Amino acid sequence: MILDSLKNAPIYLPFNFLFNKAFDFIEKNDLTKMEPGKYVLDGDNLILTIAEIDGKNQNIAKLETHKKYIDIQLVLCGQETMGWAALEKCTHETEPYNPEKDITFYSDKATTYLTVNPGEFVVFFPDDAHAPAIGTGPIKKAIVKVLVQSTNN
Repeated sequence: MILDSLKNAPIYLPFNFLFNKAFDFIEKNDLTKMEPGKYVLDGDNLILTIAEIDGKNQNIAKLETHKKYIDIQLVLCGQETMGWAALEKCTHETEPYNPEKDITFYSDKATTYLTVNPGEFVVFFPDDAHAPAIGTGPIKKAIVKVLVQSTNN
């Protein structure tokens, strides 16, 4: 898991060759003006979702993991708290892995909470269980799904 300022994004480009394309798109586009929805940036390799959500209570937020994609999450408007726990510590699966949605849910509680503001981003890898959308009031965010492995490596 990574939490950092967008100005430091170049540090993380070597982590996955698609990070360059993802952060380049983020830098060159005003995501705050994009309508909610799904945007395909590079086939199944790179997918952007713009979401407008109402923050939820920490007790309601469920931990989730993904196997196929890395999440880059950016808060565009508002403030979001995200829970985190190491996947290896999650022992109470409530919804088994759904390959179509690339998601598994857990009833375990997060061990750490991060507050994310506009201009900051979080990267969740497949071993990072995360509970997004904790907060009060409206939150506009971007979620970039980055394929873990691609034939283009």
